[in-house]
Amino acid sequence: MFNQAIEFLKESKNELSKVVFPPRNEIISSTIVVILTVIFLSVFLGVVDLGLSKLMSLLVMG
Repeated sequence: MFNQAIEFLKESKNELSKVVFPPRNEIISSTIVVILTVIFLSVFLGVVDLGLSKLMSLLVMG
């Protein structure tokens, strides 16, 4: 059992050394795209929710 854990850790370290991480500028640009997308979708869904709420209140209140 202990030998299997040691073997697993050795293989994990070996596989991790093969990982190629993206350059810093690519990470920054991807992060900016994600943040802008989240902001846009939040505003869009907020406007849609507000509009549907107003529409429902008009329909219910008559």
